[in-house]
Amino acid sequence: MAANDPGQDPESVGDQRLTSLDERLQAAQHAERVRTASVHKKPEKGYSQGNRVLAELIAGIVGGSLLGWCFDRWLGTKPWLLLVMLFLGIAVAFRNIIRISQERPE
Repeated sequence: MAANDPGQDPESVGDQRLTSLDERLQAAQHAERVRTASVHKKPEKGYSQGNRVLAELIAGIVGGSLLGWCFDRWLGTKPWLLLVMLFLGIAVAFRNIIRISQERPE
């Protein structure tokens, strides 16, 4: 029935239109939830482990180098403490990477 029918009550036409609009809105919200469900999933365990491994590797190398450089400047032993601390940082990084790789999945 058309909205301009003289025999139809204007309030019932408005109610029908609101009901129709509500149904379409619910359908669109459901479709959006289905579409974005895969986007908002928690990242896989491997992805977060990879980030942790990368952070450990970078932190070990940079941290060891920085500490060695500071001790070298303070004690005047260039470049020996830098080299020693760099290799210590690499060893600590590899130890932490091995620990991360041996963690059990949740």
